[in-house]
Amino acid sequence: MGRLANKYALITGGTSGIGLATAQEFIAQGAQVAVTGRNPATLATAQRLLGDKAWVIAADAGDIASQKQLADTLASRWPRLDTVFVNAGDVTHGLIEEWDEAKWDRLMQTNLKGPFFLLQALLPLLNNPSSVILCGSVSARIGLPASSVYAASKAGLLSLARTLSAEWIARGIRVNGLSPGPVETPALGKLGLSEEAMRTMQSDIAALVPLGRMGTVTELAKAALYLASSESSYTVGTELLVDGGTGSL
Repeated sequence: MGRLANKYALITGGTSGIGLATAQEFIAQGAQVAVTGRNPATLATAQRLLGDKAWVIAADAGDIASQKQLADTLASRWPRLDTVFVNAGDVTHGLIEEWDEAKWDRLMQTNLKGPFFLLQALLPLLNNPSSVILCGSVSARIGLPASSVYAASKAGLLSLARTLSAEWIARGIRVNGLSPGPVETPALGKLGLSEEAMRTMQSDIAALVPLGRMGTVTELAKAALYLASSESSYTVGTELLVDGGTGSL
């Protein structure tokens, strides 16, 4: 029996990077898994890699109306949710003078507003007991240049994890944050930076990690598995940093 045998798990942003690795880990541990994404290419890739062991759903994490639709879609097939990993995110970075209101709103809708209303919509489906994991970032702790909007969105999401942990604990729902440090994922190519700025940022990142390397998606997937499983039954309202020491030293 796997650590998630007979469990139903939703992973948003589950078609690449950390989300896809987590889906593979959850499936290997016996869970029935649904993953969401909005890119047709990565949706197709996820379906090919995960096969019939996963339910691949097209959904935009930043579209508020889609959150209720996603909840309704899940309820049409599944009796409950045992685990939710809110992982979808906009990783756009830029200096403060490079932002306008529309760009700011797009990031916040994906990283904070969308997750809030998704969790609201999923509440009737969440089992007692169940585990909700909100993907934060070490950026919320360290003041990395060009990360102001991204870091603020993740700080808000981690705050939401703490408050919902208190609000939902009587329902048997554990809520925790999982904050990656620098991780080698396809998202690095989506930061919106020039080649020169990307090289500078990668150099800055390497200098920030006490372990001297970036993390892997598998390392983050293993951490998500811990939070999703009964092994973390006494872990509530906390932030698990998986960051090579970046936010702690």
